[in-house]
Amino acid sequence: MNISEIKEIIQAAVDSGISELEVQRGDNRVRVVRGAVQQEVVIAAAAPAPVAAAPVAQPVATAPAAPAEDANSVAVKSPIVGTFYASPSPGAPTFVNVGDRVKTGQVLCIIESMKLMNEIESEVAGTVVARHVESGQPVEYGAALFSVRPN
Repeated sequence: MNISEIKEIIQAAVDSGISELEVQRGDNRVRVVRGAVQQEVVIAAAAPAPVAAAPVAQPVATAPAAPAEDANSVAVKSPIVGTFYASPSPGAPTFVNVGDRVKTGQVLCIIESMKLMNEIESEVAGTVVARHVESGQPVEYGAALFSVRPN
């Protein structure tokens, strides 16, 4: 692999919001690991190869996100890695706001993953007491998106 291919792999990881990516071609292997504060690229090859540093990543919501607003609320967690969107399109009103009553199966948000828009639905009927993620922010699997207090 040459440096331009490695840069493309890094950019693909940044653009998609994934936390880890590994590509192997023959004896060459590139692994990109993104954290909340930094990224690193490790290159393993038959001959010694330099390690390239990548730009600092934006913060990613992870599974141990903010606690529920009260002991009775239920956390709605991300079932996939992707980008969180609070509304169906830019400029459109959000699906739900804090204080809104929701029904079981009601769409709360969208998570874009691999160019697919995945609607995330409420698993309980109740009142939204918190939104833990800002629109456009990357989220990890299991990250808390909302807290809903059941009826």
